Amino acid sequence: MKMSKMLVATLREVPAEAEIASHKLMLRSGMIRKVASGIYAHLPLGVKVLNNVENIVREEMNNSGAQEFLASAVIPAELWQESGRWDAYGPEMFRVTDRNSRQFCLGPTHEEVFTDIARNEIKSYKQLPVNLYQIQTKYRDERRPRFGVMRSREFIMKDAYSFDKDQEGLDKSFNDMHDAYVRIFNRCGLDAKCVEADSGAIGGSNSAEFMVKSEVGEDDIVFCTSCDYAANIEKAETVGDKCEEEALLDMEKIETPNSRTIEEVSSFLNVDSKKTVKTLLYNVDGKTVAVLVRGDREVNEVKVANASNASTDIELATHEMVFEATNSETGFAGPVGLKADLILVDAEVKNMYNMVVGANETGYHLKNVNYGRDFEGTVGDFRNIEEGEVCPRCGGKVTIARGTEVGHIFKLGTKYSEAMNARFIGEDGKEKPFIMGCYGIGVTRTVASIVEQHHDEFGIVWPLSVAPYHVSVIPVNSKDEEQMRIATELYEGLIAMGVDALLDDRKERAGVKFKDSELMGIPMRVTVGKKIGDGEVEFKLRTGGDNETIKIEEVLDKVRAEFEKNNLKLK
Repeated sequence: MKMSKMLVATLREVPAEAEIASHKLMLRSGMIRKVASGIYAHLPLGVKVLNNVENIVREEMNNSGAQEFLASAVIPAELWQESGRWDAYGPEMFRVTDRNSRQFCLGPTHEEVFTDIARNEIKSYKQLPVNLYQIQTKYRDERRPRFGVMRSREFIMKDAYSFDKDQEGLDKSFNDMHDAYVRIFNRCGLDAKCVEADSGAIGGSNSAEFMVKSEVGEDDIVFCTSCDYAANIEKAETVGDKCEEEALLDMEKIETPNSRTIEEVSSFLNVDSKKTVKTLLYNVDGKTVAVLVRGDREVNEVKVANASNASTDIELATHEMVFEATNSETGFAGPVGLKADLILVDAEVKNMYNMVVGANETGYHLKNVNYGRDFEGTVGDFRNIEEGEVCPRCGGKVTIARGTEVGHIFKLGTKYSEAMNARFIGEDGKEKPFIMGCYGIGVTRTVASIVEQHHDEFGIVWPLSVAPYHVSVIPVNSKDEEQMRIATELYEGLIAMGVDALLDDRKERAGVKFKDSELMGIPMRVTVGKKIGDGEVEFKLRTGGDNETIKIEEVLDKVRAEFEKNNLKLK
């Protein structure tokens, strides 16, 4: 491509709206432009990168045996009503009504559509297994769209759905997708780690996320320092501290005026916060759910939602709900005599002795409360794991880092096939529900994550595999006929060799051209200047290092060597 014919939209200043590196650099390099909050147009440079990432995804999906498919982004409400998700999905769904008052949504995900295709097209076990995928735009009305395309309301996603006859088949499909994802992210130059995850609104028995470590990531990821255990904090299991056995003391009510928080209660009673228990009340589908965790711990609301079979997002109980359950103001709730539809007790609390809890009376707390004697509830894991705690797998220590999700794979089982009566005839001649899996990659988010991991103070540093252009050929003086002749010959030679080359033939200063090439992240740069009289040009890698003076006839071999070093084939 000649830059004189190209839409070059680079910016020197950082847009005020941009907060993170990828957002800033994708705007400055001319990859994207904001249309509305959480909605972006992809300019030619951005489309080039998107296409390169999509091609890698497509190649690996095809190599794994999956078949490409394309569904409509407009989905009739009836399909979502069959699965039970039409009312449960929440305000993130864009809902529309046509001129005939028929309801539709703009697809945030496509489980229902693919299940509908399978039940209509696959009749026998002889047709299984089948894995269908698409690369398509999704729509989610995010409450807080931010960070550019990292969390937007319109985004490109690869979603795939496998259909198997039994659990063994699903396990194989799941593992095949895991391996394909590892290859995809490796080829994209991303350092992504597979971690255990919660299935969320998609559902299913098991899921794993591919996370990219990032200081601006929206998820906390738990890693063991001794083994390979890794999990999203929403899913990470806890072990809990062991408590020394104590004799059970008589329960005692104590006045605690103006002491509502754990810190205030601990200070007033002069007790360690580890001897206290906080009772949080939640509104779960209109019911009051109480959660008990040790005073210095944090409730894991995802675990709570799963344990209480929440159909929508849970939220803290209103003041009115708290008063109805406790007959007291907020800050004095406790498990003894509590009026709740469900009481969830973290396993760590069950093993505590003589704890301090709220008395369900304004201005009072109870001392020496013990599980089993004074209250009961459903015991389980309902809190967040913390830095330095015990690994649930090996007993080592865990550490926590921020991360961004770029891929997610699920074992759905029969969640959708049962709900939508999607069945096939098995080997025994009987109808059986499909055993399903679901596998997603955020393509636009992957692009942003690559920028997050590959940039410096001058701009983006694209891996060669996904770069919009491989080589930038820059004549120092575009008015110099000999420089332009040599530059054009090199450019055309690179194109003929299968290299995606860029010829900066603009009537700009050399410094402007260099800065644009660095900002756009072009992996290799060939500078054609005054040294052509000696038959020489300068060659420079974007990844760093000094300019290297080489013979003009060595340029093509130099570029070819870089492709070989990166295990990339030329046409």
